[in-house]
Amino acid sequence: MPIKKGDIVKVEYTGMLEDGTIFDSSVGREPLEFEVGSGRIIKGFDQAVIGMEKGEEKEFSIEPKDAYGEYDPELLRRIPRDKLPPEADVGMIIILRTPEGAQIPAEIAEVTEEEVTIDLNHPLAGQTLNFKIKIVDIS
Repeated sequence: MPIKKGDIVKVEYTGMLEDGTIFDSSVGREPLEFEVGSGRIIKGFDQAVIGMEKGEEKEFSIEPKDAYGEYDPELLRRIPRDKLPPEADVGMIIILRTPEGAQIPAEIAEVTEEEVTIDLNHPLAGQTLNFKIKIVDIS
């Protein structure tokens, strides 16, 4: 029976960037389980499983707009250097809190003596994502 919106599916997957770098995989872990159409995973992945059947395998690509969005230079922020611990360095991920208590991860993009530039874009923003998947179960 083909997968439709509302089905609960279990999917084995490997996600790769355009250069072949694996950014995520279920290999050695439990398959990814989600409700199709619930919005809990990226749009392009959700849409790709519709119509597939148990045991079926597929390869597909997801453009940035249907994944984590385009890279937005407006999401770079400069903050005073003394607002972060002395060990803060390029590439580190810090967690920022909104006034409402939500947590937002940000990567340190640049450090100078006076300020730190943080990047609020998702690490995969602007990337085309390539997946190899297999439908393990449908309920």
